[in-house]
Amino acid sequence: MREAAPRTPDGRYLVVRGRLWRLSDPGLAPERREELVDELMRARRAVRAAAGDPDARAAARRRVDAAKRGLGERGPVWWADGAPDYTRHLARNTPYAAWYAALSGADEAD
Repeated sequence: MREAAPRTPDGRYLVVRGRLWRLSDPGLAPERREELVDELMRARRAVRAAAGDPDARAAARRRVDAAKRGLGERGPVWWADGAPDYTRHLARNTPYAAWYAALSGADEAD
């Protein structure tokens, strides 16, 4: 069974192959989150179905982006303390470096 990706102590990111990825805004209402996740899944299926049709694929990718922005995974950050966004940065090159290094097997994940 696959282990869940580790989440930073502040709940802002998950780590996949040593890289930080922003999590959804925890302040979203559960109903709104569900709507956005459902739309994200439909949009991802549309991307896959649009293979061979560049216009349809571009439209589907715009839908994916809109859903991710709604979830808070892209666009302006959802936290209000002024901390920068480290999405797509290697954890070892961010303020999370010590936390990440302390994880069991973190150096093997890179």
